[in-house]
Amino acid sequence: MLPFGLAIFTGAFLLFLVQLVMARFILPWFGGGPAVWTTCMLFFQVLLLGGYAYAHLSIRKLAARPQVCLHLLLLAGALLCLPITPGDHWKPLDGNSPAARILLLLFACLGLPYLVLSATGPLLQAWFSRACPGVPPFRLYALSNAGSLLALAAYPVLIEPNLARRAQAGWWSIGLGVFAALAAWCGAIVWNRAGVDSKDGSSRRQETPTSLKESPETPHVGCYESNVESNSRRWWWFALPACSSVLLLAVTNKICQDIAVIPFLWVLPLGLYLLSFIISFDNERWYWRPLWLPAFVLALAAVLWLMLGNSLPAPTQHWLRPVAWLLQKGEACPRSTEIVIHLMALFVCCMVCHGEVYRLRPPAERLTGYYLMISAGGAFGGVFVAVLAPLIFKNYFELHAGLSAVALLIAALLFVDVRSRLHRGRPSWAWALILILLTGLGWGFYRDAHASLLNAVEISRNFYGVLKVVDSGADDPEYRHFTLEHGDTTHGLQFIAADKRRLPTSYYTSNSGIGRALRFFPRQSNRTVGLVGLGAGTLAAYGKAGDYFRIYEINPAVRRLAETRFSFLADSAAKIDIIPGDARLSLEREPVQRFDILALDAFSSDAIPVHLLTCEAFQVYLRHLKPDGVIAVHISNRYLRLEPVVMRLADHLGLKAALIEDDALEGNDIDAESGCVYESDWVLLSNNKEFLNLPGIAEATGARGNYSPRIGLWTDEESNLFRILSF
Repeated sequence: MLPFGLAIFTGAFLLFLVQLVMARFILPWFGGGPAVWTTCMLFFQVLLLGGYAYAHLSIRKLAARPQVCLHLLLLAGALLCLPITPGDHWKPLDGNSPAARILLLLFACLGLPYLVLSATGPLLQAWFSRACPGVPPFRLYALSNAGSLLALAAYPVLIEPNLARRAQAGWWSIGLGVFAALAAWCGAIVWNRAGVDSKDGSSRRQETPTSLKESPETPHVGCYESNVESNSRRWWWFALPACSSVLLLAVTNKICQDIAVIPFLWVLPLGLYLLSFIISFDNERWYWRPLWLPAFVLALAAVLWLMLGNSLPAPTQHWLRPVAWLLQKGEACPRSTEIVIHLMALFVCCMVCHGEVYRLRPPAERLTGYYLMISAGGAFGGVFVAVLAPLIFKNYFELHAGLSAVALLIAALLFVDVRSRLHRGRPSWAWALILILLTGLGWGFYRDAHASLLNAVEISRNFYGVLKVVDSGADDPEYRHFTLEHGDTTHGLQFIAADKRRLPTSYYTSNSGIGRALRFFPRQSNRTVGLVGLGAGTLAAYGKAGDYFRIYEINPAVRRLAETRFSFLADSAAKIDIIPGDARLSLEREPVQRFDILALDAFSSDAIPVHLLTCEAFQVYLRHLKPDGVIAVHISNRYLRLEPVVMRLADHLGLKAALIEDDALEGNDIDAESGCVYESDWVLLSNNKEFLNLPGIAEATGARGNYSPRIGLWTDEESNLFRILSF
């Protein structure tokens, strides 16, 4: 038991640890958005399916000793693929086809090692059943998930803060060597067992798991009547994990869009997802329907309340008052409460899905096929979120679809389950209530989806997210405007009225940090200005004849909307070039641009691309900056305290820094009550002391705060967003 447990635990630990390590490597190359992690998860889920398929076919088609030889040969090949770190030649030249490039990169760097590790769970469980006949192997599956969960918990707390990326990859390679030794130990046990069976006259058929007896703990019991075909059971093995996978990725997307794409926020949903597997597969008694199904209904109600809130009719709000009390929909930390509710709902839904899957488990001889279908369901969930959903939905409706699918599946399962009190539609009053609840759920999700599309002039969805151009303030012609929204964040707005459409708005008003930098910079003609992030093109409003604005934008949809739905670019007197692709990669390749001002304003929803705020990135910026030039960094954020990060960079690089906090109350060209002037925080970095001491800059400069020494210098190898989280 010991060698199998160690090997399975170690393999699962490495399997999930490498997901986080590789994602950290490639995240900066593809814009740093949530879709990078979603695409990585798609790769890992599909290759996990491949590993399970290999294990299934190996066990079904090969005798014990050929199985051992084949697997150890593949392990040796995986060791030859080390190291797994991707080279610089994989960096994209532009922003086209990012998902395909990510999948190709991961396959080239990690394909064989990950495939072999993916087969560990089902293959070594089958080997264990062969070596220890009659002992149920299902707890080894829970042990596998425990190893995965430990990797997820250790990475943001211990590994990421203390090891650079390349050191992480190096230690992972050593771990793969240890795993290979443990797998060889298990293989030797199976090899010797096969020899003993052969001497006893056992046939090849008797060497395979199909000859194993069913153990008392793994009876051939499902929740179906005996005349239901086995294909139906396979459908449930597929459908329920598919729904839980969709919910995992949908909740992860939701959290990362609102805050940042960081391992800590990847780990929370994935850890709860794995925890539900561990609990469900440890023993059937942990999933008790009278407890988990009411919790499931409450979770759906909680998510609905978050979506609809006070827009619900008064009677509905009254009946949902207990849910409202739980959600704390007040001034105290509403966003953190929403995140907790989404995570709790994810865990409850996964417990229901995985608990029902475990109730439908087959006897031991069909173990690998069972795990294969579970893996296929998980892979389909990844394909649905990463590939199909952007083609089907205009907005992020994967969460709506996943919750609706789980509700319908559980209702159907209760209908066909011979052990259910609701079998075959009895009692009728209970099913009438269930139908009412399902109808209400569908109505609520439809209402929320419909509300998210109201007043949208145009919606565009691609790899980089959902962009909406919203017509706002139609009841007031003087202040009517178009707004560019990405998630919950505004990325620029423009008045429709001819006398106001050239006014810089939102975070870029004349009183903002970037507004002051452009207005008071000593050279007011023939300036060269670099902008990282286009948005609606608002900053082009500051362009004068003779100026040159060079704008870097990775998302082609942003450029299209800025050129077609907004007129800042067309109205500007400056010469403007828009450079496609990631700004940092473009600047690394370009000749020196000699910027007077370089503004960093690249956000994905409210999340920041970390790779634009590292020491190496700022060294690239300084190479393109004139000696007396200014770097303006937009640090406005609801959940991350970016000020200490930028100040550490300034101190390390010997730059002077001015923090400009605009309260949006006075000093701007726009009435603050119009709702088109936003509070903003900018940090201006420069060696130009005369510029920073100008009255227009000095009078707005705020005092530097006292920062924790734990917030160190960010580099490409080491950065920790967890330490600057603030709700």
